Amino acid sequence: MGVMEKIKEIEAEMARTQKNKATNYHLGTLKAKLAKLRNELLIEQGGGGSGGPSEGFDVARLGDARVALIGFPSVGKSTLQCKLTGTESEAAAYEFTTLTCIPGTMHYKGSKVQVLDLPGIIEGAAHGKGRGREVIACARNADAILIVLDAGKEGLNRHREILETELETVGIRLNQRPPDVTFNKKSTGGVRFSSTVPLTKLGPDPEKMAIQIMREYKISSADLLAREDITVDQLVDVIVGNRVYKPACYFYNKIDTITIEEVDQLARMPHSLVGSVHKRFNVGEPDEEDALKAMIWRYLGLTRIYTKRKGQHPDLAEPVVLSAVRKGTTVLSLCQNISTQMLRDFNFAMVWGKSAKHNPQRCGINHPLEDEDVVQIVTKTNSQQRQDKNYQAMVQGFSDKYHKKKAEARKKKQGKLRG
Repeated sequence: MGVMEKIKEIEAEMARTQKNKATNYHLGTLKAKLAKLRNELLIEQGGGGSGGPSEGFDVARLGDARVALIGFPSVGKSTLQCKLTGTESEAAAYEFTTLTCIPGTMHYKGSKVQVLDLPGIIEGAAHGKGRGREVIACARNADAILIVLDAGKEGLNRHREILETELETVGIRLNQRPPDVTFNKKSTGGVRFSSTVPLTKLGPDPEKMAIQIMREYKISSADLLAREDITVDQLVDVIVGNRVYKPACYFYNKIDTITIEEVDQLARMPHSLVGSVHKRFNVGEPDEEDALKAMIWRYLGLTRIYTKRKGQHPDLAEPVVLSAVRKGTTVLSLCQNISTQMLRDFNFAMVWGKSAKHNPQRCGINHPLEDEDVVQIVTKTNSQQRQDKNYQAMVQGFSDKYHKKKAEARKKKQGKLRG
């Protein structure tokens, strides 16, 4: 029996099993087996190639953030990318017009957001249908996912539910945060299970449930500490350890083809925005501000920070854009984006703006920043640097680098004279 047949058999057994306290452990074991088989299927499909990225889907990461457009064929993804970025992508009335990943750059509030137009996916894409594996791999590497749906087809076809299921099958969790659970494997010592809150979703004996799930993955010794009330699915995600958590927003296109009552119903869906690319509802030109660009900005958690030198005006022309999805929006993230040397010599920061209690405020390296804050980084003085325990090693490193560069220049000069 193949992996796909085993997956279908377990799904059928879960569908016909009643959910109650008596079957709680059995369902938990089935979910663990299902997650393990799906992971094996992905590894099996991914191991058949040459090991490198698929042709047409290897796109260099550029800009401050990356957004992937996911949706069924002919929902308007290519036209939407053209309106967001100005990139010319082939658009036609037939399905599968886009066959590879088409990148573009959206300019909004001083930031550069890379938008990837991916081929349309179909039901079963998680198992490789219609190049679905390559499309979903691009989505895993994105900072956020924009799911584009056809408002005229959503009522009958349940496209939103199908896409969510396909992404969840390959370990992408939409608009969720990682469970507050610490899990460490050990070589010996057995399983130690503890929690700081009552666990009401793992049945009457949560420890027994956790041990059963670990047994499916052949884990006999581990430490597990739960700091929140988690479900069986979240426990499986923690044990598997290869899940990614992505912010996602939904854009219902072509609302000019449905009634106002249906538009109102779709607009009330969570994380959703309705609009029409053709009629320019909530979608403008690349250089215009609109509701969709604002929504993408909000879900990416982007923050503009203006830098300032001592005794000078802040540089308001080119802000440093930080992302809550990537490195965070603290002073530490700002130093990492500018220079590693600035991070090494950091002393304190002077902050003006909404995150400061008073202007200016002297802050440490872990101070959280807000949009349009002005920051001045103050580095250590020479006497403070000399007190650092790594000062001698740092000086020796600079000296070695200088002498090496000087020796290379001398060698190069001698070679020219001989020639």
